[in-house]
Amino acid sequence: MSQALPAFRQSQALSLGVELELQLVSRRDFDLTRAATDLLGKLKYDGRFGEIKLEITESMIEVSTQAQTTVDAIAADLDGLCATLRAQSERHNVGICGGGAHAFHHWPDRRISPGERFDALYQRYGYLAKQFTVFGQHIHIGCASADDAIWLTQALAPYMPTFIALSASSPFVDGQDTLFQSARLNAVSAFPLSGQCPPLADWADFTRHFEFLAACGIVTGIKDLYWDVRPKPEFGTVEIRVCDTPLAVEQAVALAALAQALARWLLRTRPPLHTERQGYVARFNKFQACRYGMAASISDPVALCVKPLGDSIRDLLDSLQDDAQALNCARWLTLLRATITDGGDAAWLRQRQQEYGNLNDVVRACQERFLRGGG
Repeated sequence: MSQALPAFRQSQALSLGVELELQLVSRRDFDLTRAATDLLGKLKYDGRFGEIKLEITESMIEVSTQAQTTVDAIAADLDGLCATLRAQSERHNVGICGGGAHAFHHWPDRRISPGERFDALYQRYGYLAKQFTVFGQHIHIGCASADDAIWLTQALAPYMPTFIALSASSPFVDGQDTLFQSARLNAVSAFPLSGQCPPLADWADFTRHFEFLAACGIVTGIKDLYWDVRPKPEFGTVEIRVCDTPLAVEQAVALAALAQALARWLLRTRPPLHTERQGYVARFNKFQACRYGMAASISDPVALCVKPLGDSIRDLLDSLQDDAQALNCARWLTLLRATITDGGDAAWLRQRQQEYGNLNDVVRACQERFLRGGG
């Protein structure tokens, strides 16, 4: 096995972890501000809720929960992490907010965070590293075995448009309405090896695939795979990576509940995989979800038809009720039903822009919403 690929560390099946990338903004004009190193350098925090750490540019902070078995525990960790970060940011007169992309920042103004890994990324990817100042939610799902992780990576892939549409919160880029619900993923797509996991039989097959890429000089570690869903062997998890960071913590928790309930249903029922066929339509379906959100039309390569994404999500939530009840997370899924009808965070942002007539106040409203800690 390649030394660059860690051994898969078995974890408790269906355990959860959540990472949120958050914006740091000036309270003067609500543009992004270079504050991450100062904030963390003076932070007094005992780590009880998880980690607070730097991300690739100085205008970002990432929080990550502890590994938990329940969605309610994830909610408690996120509340604790965000409360800690809010208090620290207030002491430094810095705003903090969610959202998949800042509405009007100028990417050349970004500064790469200190650290060997961040510098290596900048040297490798050039300006793309600064343009990667976008903000996502990652959801980790524990797997009992490495083979389960590879199976679940592929089984989850057709549901990525659902996660994109339910989390979409990046309609504005460079001061313009992009007409997308989630423009953030366009920045991710610029990176090599973005997209989907190829058809793989098991962990041994994945290891051979990774070693082939390493021998070709394409990858040096698992983080070079910018797949929408990827295994995370050192954690013993599968990681969903397509979500924008929501504007409120409650939506992030609800998305984690969806991931846990969906993973339970998939592992319990073991539906047949159509990985090769799904691969033909994956980019199209991802684009549809990013561009149109709930109004997207999604291609079904098995039934050979097109389906409204909003209707498919309603059907999915209905199908997951028993699993959600068994996991004691059904109440969180009710939050997602409202997103289907009200358009979610992207619609909220556009409504604020119409109300205020400028994007500075839109970001101010995002910061106030996050500060309240509510929906």
